[in-house]
Amino acid sequence: MQRTDWQIIVVLAEEKNMRRAADRLFVSQPALSQRLQSIEEDWGVPLFIRTKRGLVITPEGEKVAAFAKEVIAQENHLREAIQTSEEDVFGTLKIAVASIAGQYWLPKVLKKFVTRYPLVKISLVTGWSSEIMRHMYEDDSHIGIVRGETKWRGPKIHLFSDSLHLVDTEIASLDELHGSQKPFIQFKSDSTYYQVIQDWWHNHFKKAPERTIVVDQIETCKQMAINGIGYAILPSISLTEKERGIHRIPLKDKNGAPLARDTWLVAHEDALKLKQVKAFVDLLISDESSDGCWL
Repeated sequence: MQRTDWQIIVVLAEEKNMRRAADRLFVSQPALSQRLQSIEEDWGVPLFIRTKRGLVITPEGEKVAAFAKEVIAQENHLREAIQTSEEDVFGTLKIAVASIAGQYWLPKVLKKFVTRYPLVKISLVTGWSSEIMRHMYEDDSHIGIVRGETKWRGPKIHLFSDSLHLVDTEIASLDELHGSQKPFIQFKSDSTYYQVIQDWWHNHFKKAPERTIVVDQIETCKQMAINGIGYAILPSISLTEKERGIHRIPLKDKNGAPLARDTWLVAHEDALKLKQVKAFVDLLISDESSDGCWL
């Protein structure tokens, strides 16, 4: 049944008079009578009894009229909620983020976002950048945050660059690495990050490190370096002023430029039309720590 049918039942139940009901509904009495007949045929029972003095509602009609009144009230409430929510941001925001960015950068961003948009639900997956790109190509996420170079053909924003440092409690210069017996502590990462480190090493040293330790997580690698177990190469995003008593040696490429790691936001064109996605991107663009430039 249509909304007008529910309205007809409610008005007839209130007026109990065909002429007055027709006036309220802005229809003719014959048209209203014909429509009521169709409604009653649809229900399979008479809803009103016609008398010379007007309409008498049947027990079945009372139940249908009460239901019709509830349907109209619920529809009005829903329409009001939709109109109110036009200015609200809600829905689910699906983000896939590289683990390092997810651990050291994203929490503060999400805190600001959920404070500003408490109605938005966050769906989050983390992994290596190669895994994040797979999520994006399979259209599993609205937004991807990836590290390093990306060949994404859709919209993307350069968020920030963070430099790489050699971190150790004793080694204060790269020259001291020659002949050092301390192990080189590495964390498992995607192939592009590993290749950056390998290229840098071979451009500066003739042979591989004497000893290496490989751990699963960057934070484990960092803690082992801070506690003097060995030296590590870490992105500045993972280092804070709280880590004292350590040397941080900035790395440079073969041209003398700082060796850095870029972080990008990639997105689907259609996803940017969603209010919750647009709100998140706008927050990043306005953030002073972000370059915020679409490419």
